Amino acid sequence: MKRGLLFIALGIFLMFSLTNVLAEGCNLDVSLINQDPYPATPGDYVKIVFQVDGVSNPECGTIEFELLEQYPLIFDPGQETKITIESGVYQKDYNSFLIAPYKVRLDIDALNGDNPIEVRYKQDSLTSTYLTKEFDINVKDVRADFEIFVKDYNSQTKEMTFQILNTAESDIQALTLEIPQQETVNVKGSKTIIVGDLDSNEYTTATFEATSKGGEIKLNVSYTDETNTRRTLEKTVLFEPEYFQDRTNGKAKTPITSYLFWVLLIGIIVFYFYRRWRKKKKAKHERQHALMNPKK
Repeated sequence: MKRGLLFIALGIFLMFSLTNVLAEGCNLDVSLINQDPYPATPGDYVKIVFQVDGVSNPECGTIEFELLEQYPLIFDPGQETKITIESGVYQKDYNSFLIAPYKVRLDIDALNGDNPIEVRYKQDSLTSTYLTKEFDINVKDVRADFEIFVKDYNSQTKEMTFQILNTAESDIQALTLEIPQQETVNVKGSKTIIVGDLDSNEYTTATFEATSKGGEIKLNVSYTDETNTRRTLEKTVLFEPEYFQDRTNGKAKTPITSYLFWVLLIGIIVFYFYRRWRKKKKAKHERQHALMNPKK
C-alpha cells in the first residue's frame, strides 16, 4: 500500500516537472520584418508582415497570433486578424517559423513619423493569457495637391494655357495633365500633356489646343509620388473667357482711339515744323530778293 502511494506521488511529481520543462522550453519571438510601402500613406493600404519564431517547438501547443485594430490601423469589414496553428507541425526543408501577413488601411489623419501598432499572442502550454508586443509603422503623407487655373487663352490661335502649382510638401515625378471629353471645352489634338517633375511649392504650365465658351473644366492630374505609387486626382477649373478678350499673346490690344491720338499728334508736330520751315524759307527768299534788287 505504501509502495503504491509512493508510485502515485512520484508520478504526480514527474508530471508537474515535465509540465514545467515543457513550459520553459517554449519561447516565441515576434518581429516585424516588412512594411510596404515604406513610408505608408494616410488613407491608403499598407502591407505588414510579422515573423513568429519558435513555432517548431511542439511544447508550445496551440499558438494564437493577432494584429490589434487600433489607431492608426483600420481593418476591412469581416477581415480575419487572428492566426491559429499547432506548434511542431512543419515539414522538412520548410521554414520553422510562422509568417503572418496583413493588409490594412491607415487612418486618413495618421501623423507623419513612427506610429505604434500592437500584436498579441499566446501558447496554451505556457499560459492562457496573451502576451503583447509593440512595433512602429512609418507614415508620411506623400500625396500631392495642386492649384490650377487658366493663365492664358487665345481664341485666334485656339491655345489654352493652364498654370499648375504643387501646394503639397512632397516633390512629385511624371506629372501629366488630361482634359477628358466634356461639353464645356473642345480639345483638338492630344488631350494629355506630359508636364514632368514638379517640386513642392513650384509651378509649371501646360498648353492645349482647345476652344471653350466658358464654364467649369474638369482636369485629370496624374503623378508618381515618393513611394513610386501612381496617383490620379480630378480638379475643376472655372474658365471665364471675358477676362481674355481683346488680348494677343497675353497683352491687351491697343484701342483704335489710341492709334488715332498718336497719328493726330504726330501730324500736328509735322505740320508745325513744316510751317516753320516754310516761313524761314520765305523770309530767306525775300531777303535775297531785296539784296539783288535794292531800291533807288
